[in-house]
Amino acid sequence: MAEAKTNLLGMPRAALRSFFAGIGEKPYRAEQVMRWIYRAKVTDIDAMTDISRSLRSHLGEIADVRVPEFSAGTQSSDGVVKWLAHTEHGQAVETVLIPDASVGWEEGNLDGTTKRRNTLCISSQVGCSLDCSFCATGKQGFNGNLTRAEIVGQVWQAGRELAVRGDDRGITNVVFMGMGEPLLNFEPVLDATDILMDDLAFGISKRRVTISTAGVVPRIRDLASHTDVSLAVSLHAPRDELRDILVPLNRRYPIAELLDACRHYLRRLGDRRSITMEYTLIDGVNDSVADAQDLAQLLTGLRAKVNLIPFNPFPEDRNGYRRPDPKRIASFQSGLLNAGIATMLRTTRGDEIGAACGQLTGTVHDRTRRRMRYLARDAVSMQTRMVP
Repeated sequence: MAEAKTNLLGMPRAALRSFFAGIGEKPYRAEQVMRWIYRAKVTDIDAMTDISRSLRSHLGEIADVRVPEFSAGTQSSDGVVKWLAHTEHGQAVETVLIPDASVGWEEGNLDGTTKRRNTLCISSQVGCSLDCSFCATGKQGFNGNLTRAEIVGQVWQAGRELAVRGDDRGITNVVFMGMGEPLLNFEPVLDATDILMDDLAFGISKRRVTISTAGVVPRIRDLASHTDVSLAVSLHAPRDELRDILVPLNRRYPIAELLDACRHYLRRLGDRRSITMEYTLIDGVNDSVADAQDLAQLLTGLRAKVNLIPFNPFPEDRNGYRRPDPKRIASFQSGLLNAGIATMLRTTRGDEIGAACGQLTGTVHDRTRRRMRYLARDAVSMQTRMVP
């Protein structure tokens, strides 16, 4: 059997330089190849014409540039686009583009003029092992981790799609908020963030690359030793007994341990940056005035802002969850703001195509049998209801 070629896509600059040194070439060849892959969007090694023909021939024998295939995008009426990114093992994850126009005093926009963004929500795993109760991804089960090429390839392909559409802004923000728990695919995700921020690749600011985690405490601490990208934490409850239900990982890493890890990471970020606490509002579950008060008390003294996310329904929901009415959402937000907690309300977008937060499913060959168990449970429930 022929030995698999090395995929150069997603390889951080330092690793790529080591690769070239290892085959007896000058390390600067890494910079040449990166310009071709990320700036010129060239995947054919033989077309990299500032590299000698002999090196191109040798490189073609041992390496290639394999980009995950994208299925045709589905676009919602509000401009959100969702693609299926196909893995090398016959599965698919979902990638979501959220075009946005915002006005305000934000980073890179200090004159207060309009700053238009293209935010890409990318996946890091095929399915998810965590099974949060309000998220469709976990209900699909879990198969495995994406490679760094499959992660970076989502950004590469989306950027090319934007160019075809005549959008010269490219991808301005990347959030690891798609399918999977990024910190359970630690090394490939770290490599991907390196490429996202590298000036020879995508050149995205560390403040505009966000890793979202359900609270893998040891890895949050490890992350502080490797990078200072933005961090978002899927909190969703102010008390352990409730978070145990919504985010089962909390049974292993309770809120006190999670917030202590967040403080550790904040020391890496510096005094002018904060962590985002994501909080999905579910009617009658975690959206009361008392919940807001508990959340405010929990976050007092922590450099954190809250991102409120009204629950997005999905077919696999077995809990009967509902989105709170607008007045209840506004009351919850006011409670936090009045307590001095910076709080934003995320506008629901892309839900008509199943692209909103918590709705991503993809194509997962579930090796955990979780989906099968859910279907069996549904069948038993249906039979019970049919018995007179």
